[in-house]
Amino acid sequence: MDEDNVILKAENIHKSFPGVYALSGVNFYLRKGEIHALLGENGAGKSTLIKVITGVHPFNKGQILFDKEDFNPKSPQNAQDMGISTVYQEVNLCPNLSIAENIFIGRMSSKKKLFFNFVNWKEMNKNATELLKQLDVDIDVTKTLDNYSVAIQQMVAIARSISISAKVLILDEPTSSLNQMEVKKLFKIMNKLKAQGMGIIFVTHFLDQVYEVSDRITVLRNGKLVGEYKTSELKKIDLIGKMIGKEYEGFIATKNIKDKEDKKDLFIEVNGITSIELPNEISLLINKGEVLGLSGLLGSGRTELSKALFGVDKIDSGEIKKGGELKRLNKPIDAIRDGIGYCSEDRKAYGIVGDLSIRSNIILALQAKKGMFNFIDYKEQEKIADKYIDLLKIKTPSKDQLIKNLSGGNQQKVILARWLAINPELLILDEPTRGIDIGTKAEIQKLVIKLSEEGMSIIFISSEIDEMVRSCSRIVVLHEKKLVGELFEDEINENTIMKIIAGGVLDENTQKDI
Repeated sequence: MDEDNVILKAENIHKSFPGVYALSGVNFYLRKGEIHALLGENGAGKSTLIKVITGVHPFNKGQILFDKEDFNPKSPQNAQDMGISTVYQEVNLCPNLSIAENIFIGRMSSKKKLFFNFVNWKEMNKNATELLKQLDVDIDVTKTLDNYSVAIQQMVAIARSISISAKVLILDEPTSSLNQMEVKKLFKIMNKLKAQGMGIIFVTHFLDQVYEVSDRITVLRNGKLVGEYKTSELKKIDLIGKMIGKEYEGFIATKNIKDKEDKKDLFIEVNGITSIELPNEISLLINKGEVLGLSGLLGSGRTELSKALFGVDKIDSGEIKKGGELKRLNKPIDAIRDGIGYCSEDRKAYGIVGDLSIRSNIILALQAKKGMFNFIDYKEQEKIADKYIDLLKIKTPSKDQLIKNLSGGNQQKVILARWLAINPELLILDEPTRGIDIGTKAEIQKLVIKLSEEGMSIIFISSEIDEMVRSCSRIVVLHEKKLVGELFEDEINENTIMKIIAGGVLDENTQKDI
């Protein structure tokens, strides 16, 4: 290792929390002018290592050197002042302030009039505009941040990092809310900053992006260092094995193939329904014990259809029959009482209740189903929580741990436990593996197939087409809020799905990239 080129060195880092050893002897080296991917399952220690480096958490043992000097920041602001800036998945800027104010907040240029200092708005706006132009962003910096997309907000956060002359930039899941064009633009900026000598730590769950943009990879597992590798020398299949500690074949062999000619028992009939978000009539059949995939691009109607089926959005026309009986699902509690569960695509906004315990989060839907006057006693709550913590292998020191203290993957398992606790006949899973590690993805996919084999009907939505191919026994494809195609068992493959989404218009080069 070229010591002269190392900008950040973390050696033998240990960090523990009550009941949990989060980091155990971890080493991490970041070089000037490189993009270094930090990878691992949720709960592997990535977030903890970043929080130690940025002064959120003090470490118990070890040493950090930044630019060859001892480094022990007392707060994120302290780390930023010393030259380490972080851009999070959920941009931590001020939406009610202007773009320029967000870039220079705390460092606003001033001019003196009489005995008073005033903010020099003209100079600040000019400097902000020039900074953003370096990132190929041409916007009105006097407008408030909430006028712009997540992609622009991230560029503003990066511009702030440049303005403070940061030597290290940490990007924590920066692409999870971006479309393909926005991701390409971000990577262009990352490479530009790399060429200028900045060291970049890139945390992501998208392995294709790791191979597209990173120079090196460090893998953590269960709070320990697995190893550091040159990206060009590590095959993807080997990377996956190092991340999950299992043979990759065990991950991909999840699908349970059934003969499409097998007779299926019709369970739910959806006949010509429309809602406020579904202007076009949609009809759909759901069979007993099948994994039915809803595929399509963002905005295709997948989530809108699932919300209508769960009573989140009122059905304006059409009908839903369950077991041949007409159902009126005007609100979620109606769906819950009719044996339908729903995991939203946004677990933070519509899933977890952060300040409640794991136990309380698990029994929420069951308590709603029973009604407020049929309170589930504490011992029964504990019994239910223990059952699903064990079944889903939820990593927690206690069922009374606050859910907000868990990793994203374990939070997702708790939400799954909540719906399994009501013993649903139909479980709707909208992006159940988004933003979680590959090992937890495999566990959830295998669970989905196991539940279907036991007779539960499942609607499965994922933006990752290969995941749909692995998990679903039938897929319907939506486009512009219309149902445009249906595929069975051996017809299901990525090319066919993409062709249906694109209306069958794919050139030969596009097909090669899929």
